[in-house]
Amino acid sequence: MTHSLDKHHARRNFSRAAEHYDEAAVLQREIGQRMLDRLSYVRLQPGQILDLGAGTGALAGELARRYPKARVAALDFAYPMLLKARTRGPWLRRPRCVCGDLEHLPFADDSADLIFSNAAVQWCTDIEAGFREFLRVLRPGGLLMFSTFGPDTLMELRHAWSEADGHTHVSGFMDMHDIGDALMQARFAEPVMDVDRLTVTYQEVDGLMRDLKVLGAHNVATDRHRGLTGKARMQAMREAYEPFRRDGLLPASYEVIFGHAWAPEQKQLAGETRVPLSALRPR
Repeated sequence: MTHSLDKHHARRNFSRAAEHYDEAAVLQREIGQRMLDRLSYVRLQPGQILDLGAGTGALAGELARRYPKARVAALDFAYPMLLKARTRGPWLRRPRCVCGDLEHLPFADDSADLIFSNAAVQWCTDIEAGFREFLRVLRPGGLLMFSTFGPDTLMELRHAWSEADGHTHVSGFMDMHDIGDALMQARFAEPVMDVDRLTVTYQEVDGLMRDLKVLGAHNVATDRHRGLTGKARMQAMREAYEPFRRDGLLPASYEVIFGHAWAPEQKQLAGETRVPLSALRPR
C-alpha cells in the first residue's frame, strides 16, 4: 500500500519548522493527550519505549514521567526537532534521541516493549512495510499505539484549492480501513481502530496557512503543483473557502485515526517464526 511522498521535501520542511513548531502544535498536543489517555486503559510496564516521529519530544518526556522504570528513545527524521527533544523529560532520564526514518528503524529486532507514534505514520511511503518494520523491533507481546490523519482532513482547504486552480495543494491521507488492513497484512495481532473528528477555527484562511507552514505540514505529495502560487490564485482560494464560514469563523477539519495492535507471542518475520523463551515451559 504505497503513498507518493517526497520525503526529502518533508524533512526539509520539518527541519525549518523546529524552532517555532510548539507554538502552533495545538492540535498535535490534543491528539497526543488522547493517546496518553488511551494508554491508561492498557496494563503495560514497558522497559523500552520508542517514540517514533517524536518531533520536539513533548510526548517522549511525558512517557518518561509515566513509566519511570522505562528507557525512552525519541526518533525523528528532522535533526533540528531532536535538538528540542533532548531537553524533555526528567533531568536524569532525558530521552535518547535518534535521527532516522520510520521505515528503516536503526534498532535491533525484539528490542522495544512499546512503540508510540503520534501523527507520524502518514509519512510512510509504504505503510504496510512500515508496520512490518515496527513489528520487527517490537518484542513478542509488545504494543504499537499510533495516530494519523484520515482522508477528510483539511477537506475545506482541499476543496478551496480545487476550485481555485484544480491542482493538488493538500497531502492525501489513507482511509482507516486500509490502515487496519495494513496492520493485519503486517501480521499484527488484535488491531483496534477508531476515529475522532476535530475542528480548528480561524478568523481567516491565512491563519490556517500560516499554522501549516509553522508546523512544516506543507503538501509533500510527489504530484503536487510546483509552480509559484500568485496573488490571484491565493485570492481565488480564499473566496472558495468562504462558503464554509460558520458563526463568523472558518473551520479546518481533521479526521484523526487512532490505532493500536500487539506483536504476537509467536512472530513470523520473512518466513521465520520466533518464539520467546518465556513461552517455552518445561514439561
